[in-house]
Amino acid sequence: MKRHITIIAAAMLSILTGWAQEKIGSILEVDKTIHNFGDIMLDSGPVSCSFTLKNISDKPVVIYNVVSSCGCTDVNWTKEPIRPGKEGTVSVTYSNDEGPYPFDKTITMYVSDINKPVLLKVRGNSLAKAQPIEELYPVTYGPLALKNSSMMCGNLEQGEQKSDRVMVANLSDKPITVTFGDVSEHLDITVFPNPVPARGTAEMKYTVTATPYLWGKNKYWATPQVDGKAYRNANNDSRICVTAFTRENFSRMSEEEKDRGPMPKFATSTFQAGKVKEGETVHAEFTLTNDGKTPFNVYKVDADAANWSHSDIPSCNPGQKIKFRVHVDTSCMPKGEMLTIVTLTTNCPLRPVINLFVAGWIE
Repeated sequence: MKRHITIIAAAMLSILTGWAQEKIGSILEVDKTIHNFGDIMLDSGPVSCSFTLKNISDKPVVIYNVVSSCGCTDVNWTKEPIRPGKEGTVSVTYSNDEGPYPFDKTITMYVSDINKPVLLKVRGNSLAKAQPIEELYPVTYGPLALKNSSMMCGNLEQGEQKSDRVMVANLSDKPITVTFGDVSEHLDITVFPNPVPARGTAEMKYTVTATPYLWGKNKYWATPQVDGKAYRNANNDSRICVTAFTRENFSRMSEEEKDRGPMPKFATSTFQAGKVKEGETVHAEFTLTNDGKTPFNVYKVDADAANWSHSDIPSCNPGQKIKFRVHVDTSCMPKGEMLTIVTLTTNCPLRPVINLFVAGWIE
């Protein structure tokens, strides 16, 4: 007989705080930046959580304001100054009266002596009715189950470290211990609670550290192991994948320095291929001129096509014009409208990431 996740189990998981503290500069230490309510029933009413902030500086810290990304989320926070070594809180209540569907809400916090807003997140999955755990977590590695085998870590700047979390489940009738083997360099991945309770859920936290030699879109891999054994999913793959996009960090440059940098100007950002025969390779040509004051360089070229390549893109000196080509194989594409996005990761402070497009119609 299939068993169902109850709202009580999901709520119990949502308040677990076993992760290491996360530092925000040298000012605050936060117990978490993401809170996952897990799977909750739509008719169960509002759900709440809190974020604990510790002042690790040597002077009082003030939370000036906290703003939610939508009216479905209410926030409250410590209004008085938080003295050195003391703690404050940000409380969040999600109305849970929309859906059923997954939700992901951003809480923006403005704090004294921190130059940019601090982002917190609350997320979960609102369900109209109880579902078997097997349906909620369809990707399996033996008794360990996930909603997807691929996860996103978003955009990072060089030297930055970024984390995110997803829910995982134990489909077996006994606790399991989850570890990871063959973990890519610059990826850290853990599960809590561990062991994962029988027929229960846990959070999997993954952290990517951006490094100077990995530009643009990169994939990081890990092989989950249950009680020391690796399993393969339905696609005969034993790994999970985390994708992140890394660009240069220009935060220490002044506005004057940025203005003195390179400035690429493209004759067109979209190459129109027109009608293309199925299986034909499209050869898209782009022309750029550097209107800036220093050489323009492309660190990496990415595209969202299955089979593609590009010509070399040389350094472009101020006032110079260069051309380069992107070759897109349409053999794996369906008939109809074609749109391939080509992404350049560059050394331009004002345009660190540039998207170009190859468009057409496959007959």
